[in-house]
Amino acid sequence: MENTSDYIIEKIAPIFNRKGYVGTSLSDLTKATKFTKGALYCNFKNKEELAIKSFRYNAKNALAPLYILLSKNKTSLLKLRALTKYYRNFYNAAKGRGGCPILNIGVDAKHNSPVLFNEAKKEATKLTQGLAKIIQTGIVNSEFKEEIEPLKYARNFYAMIEGAVFMAMMYEDKKYLIDAMDLMDDIINNQIIKN
Repeated sequence: MENTSDYIIEKIAPIFNRKGYVGTSLSDLTKATKFTKGALYCNFKNKEELAIKSFRYNAKNALAPLYILLSKNKTSLLKLRALTKYYRNFYNAAKGRGGCPILNIGVDAKHNSPVLFNEAKKEATKLTQGLAKIIQTGIVNSEFKEEIEPLKYARNFYAMIEGAVFMAMMYEDKKYLIDAMDLMDDIINNQIIKN
């Protein structure tokens, strides 16, 4: 049996992802959990703590399948191929949960909750650094060209991914993600892989 805090987060996390920090009202939270305000704040200090825990829950659920997929691939090239494959198929999952939690909260909380914004920024940094590590490992293992800059490519790839997610959600069209992943594959093939 789940504890009360876990139950609350499970119920409210999708609301924070769809409506954002500012857009989520206390009545949204009490309606979703069927708890009173007092019961909610008996388990959490305030709305900001609820939002932070919800963001962590949403980010974990959004990224767990990607991390599992990456761990199943042994080489850096196969990891990058798995990444583009994952994001080609990301649209339906993201649409079902209301978009990418990192993108949603990063934009929403920028001027409303510095603590929540920093949580999103920390997760984006972790992803960018993880991509840079994959590329660096590919260089060390002679899969990728020695002269490429891992962090530069990682930043650009992550920007392409989040930009494509944003456009796909805005226009309700997965083609933005497919096209961006095709471009990433082209960059991998023509700029990164050692000939």
